[in-house]
Amino acid sequence: MNFDAYDLDAAFHDEMFLPDGMPRAHCRALFDALRRISNDDLTGMQERVTRSFSTEGITFTVYGDDEADERIIPIDCVPRIVSSADWRRIESGLSQRIDALNRFLEDVYGEARIVSDGVIPADLVRGCPQYRIEMRGVHVPHGTWIAVCGTDLVRTHDGFQVLEDNLRVPSGVSYMIANRKVVKRNLRRVYRSCRVREVEHYGSVLRETLCDLAPGGRADPCIVLLTPGVYNSAFYEHMFLAQELGAALVEGRDLLVRDGFVHMRTTEGLRRVDVIYRRIDDDFLDPLVFRPDSLLGVPGLLNAFKLGNVALANAPGTGVADDKSVYACVPDMIRYYLGEEPILANVETHLCRRPEGLEYTLDNLERLVVKRVGGSGGYGMLVGPHATPAERAAYAEQIRADPADFISQPVLALSRAPCLVQGRAEPRHVDLRPFVLRGRETRIVPGAFCRVALRRGSLVVNSSQGGGGKDLWVLED
Repeated sequence: MNFDAYDLDAAFHDEMFLPDGMPRAHCRALFDALRRISNDDLTGMQERVTRSFSTEGITFTVYGDDEADERIIPIDCVPRIVSSADWRRIESGLSQRIDALNRFLEDVYGEARIVSDGVIPADLVRGCPQYRIEMRGVHVPHGTWIAVCGTDLVRTHDGFQVLEDNLRVPSGVSYMIANRKVVKRNLRRVYRSCRVREVEHYGSVLRETLCDLAPGGRADPCIVLLTPGVYNSAFYEHMFLAQELGAALVEGRDLLVRDGFVHMRTTEGLRRVDVIYRRIDDDFLDPLVFRPDSLLGVPGLLNAFKLGNVALANAPGTGVADDKSVYACVPDMIRYYLGEEPILANVETHLCRRPEGLEYTLDNLERLVVKRVGGSGGYGMLVGPHATPAERAAYAEQIRADPADFISQPVLALSRAPCLVQGRAEPRHVDLRPFVLRGRETRIVPGAFCRVALRRGSLVVNSSQGGGGKDLWVLED
């Protein structure tokens, strides 16, 4: 692989190289191996990686104004490496964070001490569209409201920071595992020499976590994965995870509630369901409680959950904790519930619902990223430096019309990592999404879905906005 024209920029932390151009110590073996591979062999490897994803149907859906477009996720074959020391810090920070977030949810649907003590404003919580009044007074097994969390991390010269927490129906773990399988197959020798920690056992770890939540501690619970169906953007992942879990993949019409228990229709009759790994948003879960026009959910499901007869992962109402306005308060949650300083910092965030935040955002649109508090996938956000004056003016009008729906953050100097571009190495901006599991204990598989902004100069890593993926190698000590 040709690194001769690799462009180091002092403004960005490079994942493989030191500022003087020398490879970082933990990247040396990969760097040396890549330099020995010819351009033709690398191009062939990239083609095999792409072909593998196409053959296996590893897709995602991009939603446009008029139609949805199903695409193969672009994958760069050059892995990104995280040192064992960096990973230990990430693990500690994520464990701390999910602990605080679960305590926050248990609290705000209970006594709401964090609100009455003035740590978080009441309107920030109860005014959040994802706050579900129906969940007040509900207790969940082991205090686990969030069983599966995908936390987006970025690295700048200041270190790792949390960009956002994905707590409702986090996706992307299938890409983490698929990336690993295909890259490992093509770089087997260097993979072994680098002593990379494994991720392919994620399915068994997820199953162990879901079993922790089973009502009454049932030893061999019936677990199902509830999907909206084939037209969902993450349906490939739903199929993949159901297979990894050894769970039935079901739609709402496959389940029914009888006498307060959930049952699955099978060819042999009804079978009681103990745990539902749901990939359906709250609004569509139960038409008797949420949206009455939902055809995706199960009538009576919430009542069965409240009775403790079925576990839901994640619990309804978790969205209040990954609202982008509430995100700004997570460091305060950690201090309040755990009495500790956050291990992983938040990105500086300005809440437009507050007069000072609104004024700052409107005065600095040309150098900020502005997002809707309930947005995801990179849709509907403004990257100020890359927008035209007319686009910024139009967006400002949206902010003024509903300030509470927006937050702003500085444009981050996301770290960069080498990618294969036309036979040579070029830097591209990256982030990573590790997956945190919480049942009786916290479990984190040593890997992540590493997202990469494939367009030269782009800072947007979302696959729906032209981004792709990389394998992430976490090294043994």
